[in-house]
Amino acid sequence: MDKLLIVEDDLGIQKQLKWGLSGYELIFAEDRQKAISQLRRHEPKVVTLDLGLPPDPTNASEGLAVLADIMSLAPNTKVIVVTGNSDKTNALKAIELGAYDFYQKPIDMDTLSIIVGRAFNLAKLEDEHRSLQQSHNPFGGIIGNSPDIQKACRLAEKIAKADITTLLLGESGTGKEVFAKAIHESSPRNKGPFVAINCASIPDNLLESELFGYEKGAFTGAAKTTKGKVEFANGGTLFLDEIGDMPLNLQAKMLRFLQERVIERVGGRNEISVNVRVICATHRNLPEMSKREEFREDLYYRVGEVTIEIPPLRARSGDVVVLAKHFLHIFNQEFSQNVRGFTEDAIQAMLAHDWSGNIRELQNKLKSAVIISDASLISAEDLGFYNVQTNNDEITELNLKTVRENAESQAIRMAFAQSKHNMSRTAELLGVTRPTLYSLIEKYNLKDIKPD
Repeated sequence: MDKLLIVEDDLGIQKQLKWGLSGYELIFAEDRQKAISQLRRHEPKVVTLDLGLPPDPTNASEGLAVLADIMSLAPNTKVIVVTGNSDKTNALKAIELGAYDFYQKPIDMDTLSIIVGRAFNLAKLEDEHRSLQQSHNPFGGIIGNSPDIQKACRLAEKIAKADITTLLLGESGTGKEVFAKAIHESSPRNKGPFVAINCASIPDNLLESELFGYEKGAFTGAAKTTKGKVEFANGGTLFLDEIGDMPLNLQAKMLRFLQERVIERVGGRNEISVNVRVICATHRNLPEMSKREEFREDLYYRVGEVTIEIPPLRARSGDVVVLAKHFLHIFNQEFSQNVRGFTEDAIQAMLAHDWSGNIRELQNKLKSAVIISDASLISAEDLGFYNVQTNNDEITELNLKTVRENAESQAIRMAFAQSKHNMSRTAELLGVTRPTLYSLIEKYNLKDIKPD
């Protein structure tokens, strides 16, 4: 049954809608906080939203703030705004913010049912279209709606067709190899091999022979001539992960290979031409390493013809829940489980966690949670989030709402400083609209956040 979120504080209207829209699974919310909580938990395709919500039901500001939040967290959701008879101005403003349609009170259930039904049909058609696009689009496997990850995907898609050396920057666990594979699959080389090697996982004295191969008798144990990873990638893509950990003595040979597209096997004298695209990745700061002469500056400029920064999970607002549900579906199938979703405390815990291990950490937590959970919903405890020790050495329950409010306040202040006190740029950095930003500033009483 299709899920329909109804954001309405009037109990009488709630009962009317419950009776008139009984063909849907109805989820109710009476204020902004509950609405966003229900949106994250149930992911409804359609929302009906009354603009007059507490704490100021006579004004549309709170309703418009809810709309902006929904469009930021789930931009494909169809929001039907319900307004007063004389409130056409705010209805049109809601359409500008991304609402699907508006309906003016008093409510006529037959008309509203038609609008809701059309919204669900459109949402279904769009889902089918996106699924069809993703089946033909390698970047469809990169899950997330946050502005930073979408920006990285768009840049990767643009450069995929061009045979250009690419550097992927990002913390460990952010999905650099996933990006590299998507670029390969979207390139004219997608019929060729994709060969990956982690420069940090192979001892320095073996890395050269792993990359360039070796001739028979080149060293003890070299019983036959063996190709290296570069030759195996001929006609396709070579992915050099953690290139920042490549030893200096090998960097000169790597530079020559990138410039000339020729290699020499260890112990050999013949030049071998290779035709490969090279994608590199690292979590390290290569410019700083170059200043300390730990990484060749000329190699840095060669590998970074195009640089793509992949954001950490903590910077991807709202994506953690989307990714969690994606992994839940995968692990349900892998382990023959039937876990339906997450408890509210689990969602709040995931949103409050800093995810230093990024997507890899989230994936591992979800895998273990699906295996150990005995309930239909995964709890915070299943994910490994427990009570914490306070400064008074007392064990108390962590107030996740407070943690999140503090984190959001800090993020707003950081973005405001980084944007040099420009409110539009601050909103852009935070991935929200200006109305949402002003609402958050008011909500958290951030009196020091004022435009110059």
